[in-house]
Amino acid sequence: MELQEIYSQKEYYPNCGLTFRRPKISFEVFPPKDNDISSLFDELRLLKKYNPVLVSLTYGANGTSKNFSVEILKSIIGLEYNLMPHFTCMVSTKEEIERHIIAIENLGIENILALRGDLPGCCYDLSENDFKYANELVEFIHHKTTLSIGVAGYPECHIESKSLEEDIQNLKRKIDSGASAIFTQLFFENDKFYRYVELVRNLGIEVPIIPGIMPIRSLKQIDKMIEMANVAVPKNLREQLEKFPNDAKKIGVEFAISQCHDLIDNGVDALHFFTLNHSDMVSEILDNIL
Repeated sequence: MELQEIYSQKEYYPNCGLTFRRPKISFEVFPPKDNDISSLFDELRLLKKYNPVLVSLTYGANGTSKNFSVEILKSIIGLEYNLMPHFTCMVSTKEEIERHIIAIENLGIENILALRGDLPGCCYDLSENDFKYANELVEFIHHKTTLSIGVAGYPECHIESKSLEEDIQNLKRKIDSGASAIFTQLFFENDKFYRYVELVRNLGIEVPIIPGIMPIRSLKQIDKMIEMANVAVPKNLREQLEKFPNDAKKIGVEFAISQCHDLIDNGVDALHFFTLNHSDMVSEILDNIL
């Protein structure tokens, strides 16, 4: 099922004799570092009960586990998930990219998340690349395949952009090139997501915007996110994690439950969870919001 169809459908579930709107749930997982696919299978089987509309599969920095990701996709197709593999264009030629996306399409997969990817180094020269920006990759995939294309959005601005307004202009280029859904980077302050959606809609972008939720497991994880991306952490959340480091997972789950409830109460009808291959925390969150 393509992204357009997934996010145009309305989902409901009965409760206490009434009918309530049910948010669409999707998950991001990544290839196991030890290449043990069975552990990933166990995660996906545990998450199956939440009837996810989509499961996305990442691969390593600069596409380092790209071929392994294809093998995983072949293996997990039997679990009957609607799959959306990630794909980046850093350090890949047009020929390599075309072979890879056609291989994905030949597996019967209908969706792909198109990303520029991280630069190999701070002084990396983009001029040598066949693709310099994500919108160029989106346009290439759009013209070479029938894949439905998702792209990334940044509620707090991409770390390399000069401003949020400039970043949203870059987002519009991706949509105009053929993308049909936006999956956001994680965030912890919902007001920033609501403001982002408003700015995106004001620019005439009407495709679905799916918020990315990452359960916090530790203060170290938080600090890594701040270093890698432009993500703000609420003061009270950081204070709790610093005061009770051994309860980080419990604090993270409780915060995510509250965050998701607020999003749903404000009309958000889809949630995308970055599981980090830890289904236990995501399961606890979903058991409290569905």
